[in-house]
Amino acid sequence: MSMSKSSYNYNRKGWEDAEFPILCETCLGPNPYLRMQKDTYGKECTICERPFTNFRWQPGKGARFKTTEVCQTCSKIKNICQTCLFDLEFGLPVQVRDHALKISDDLPRQGANRDFFVQNQERALAATDGTTPGGALATVGADHPGSEMLRRLARTGPYYKRNAPHICSFFVKGECKRGEECPYRHEKPSDPDDPLSQQNMRDRYYGAKDPVAEKILNRATALPSLQPPEDATITTLYVGNLGPAGTITEKDLNDYFYQYGDIRHLSLLPQKGCAFVNYTTRESAEMAAERSFNRAHIKNRKVTIRWGVPHAQRQAQSEYRVNPVPNLPTALPIPDELVPTKRGRMEFAPRDFMPPPAGPSGGILKVPRLAPPMGGYDQPGTSSSGYEGSSIYYPSQDPERLGAKGDVID
Repeated sequence: MSMSKSSYNYNRKGWEDAEFPILCETCLGPNPYLRMQKDTYGKECTICERPFTNFRWQPGKGARFKTTEVCQTCSKIKNICQTCLFDLEFGLPVQVRDHALKISDDLPRQGANRDFFVQNQERALAATDGTTPGGALATVGADHPGSEMLRRLARTGPYYKRNAPHICSFFVKGECKRGEECPYRHEKPSDPDDPLSQQNMRDRYYGAKDPVAEKILNRATALPSLQPPEDATITTLYVGNLGPAGTITEKDLNDYFYQYGDIRHLSLLPQKGCAFVNYTTRESAEMAAERSFNRAHIKNRKVTIRWGVPHAQRQAQSEYRVNPVPNLPTALPIPDELVPTKRGRMEFAPRDFMPPPAGPSGGILKVPRLAPPMGGYDQPGTSSSGYEGSSIYYPSQDPERLGAKGDVID
């Protein structure tokens, strides 16, 4: 057992002994039956440098062996996993959680101050039921406004890709001879200048200079927002993705949206899986749209929030709707021949056919007669364009347009 000199400053009674580690679902793996190796006082905590019981296991077939990195006391202070140091509730880095909850990390990081702080925290945690975190996180309530941001960024399920084996160093050199039996990945390593490859446990624990957290925070700033319409009289919100009829009732919607203001009318359409919530004031509608857009969960179901459009405006938009052409800098104008129909669709008005070309002497150019289409012509032997020999004139059938230079029979 390799320990630093600071470990001898502790009494052996203060060393940590545990029966099972504190792990997240990702580090635990998909297999419910695991074989763990337990080594009592077999490792030093990366943070407090105190000996603790180390656990080693393989979270699944083809995954690398994982081990605990920090002791349970340091894990409970931050409410994190002992292996990946991610938050146990949201599965996010400590820096992201502290930024959303506005927690300032003022923990002592070395010396006697750190040892004294850890001992006091261990004594305070022993007096609780074991589920309450310590430190500054214990003073944050579940209804904190930052919790909505964390729920929006949190993963809905475990991310087992984090358990993948490390890259084989012999494969990188071109000298690996084990082939498929090699327990490591045969992939090209990432760029050494990539900040994601320059992580350390202390920065992740204290929430400082974490490249993974900075990546997640940059993604959070780029999330779309719901802009209120210019018409100040609109106070209705559209609520979609309610699921089959009976999944979410009118009472469930009223209980959720009533917290933002007085509701004038609530209309539920079970067949279409949507509802319309009409507030009495515009301020209440804007508050509900801002706090529930991409955040609203009713009966563990994420619902869609949009601003409602008045029926007259929606009908006017549907009558003159033209599908945009992609990859164009500006929208094309509506053609003059495109007119609205009684059904609210846009159709082209009928136009006359292009007149047939004239022959060399001014007569009508004769073209070979094509086989009649299925159903025949309306008037066999005649042409809708008034010329002889063909039912309908097609410019692509003109011999001169096709490049013919021979004599034309008039």
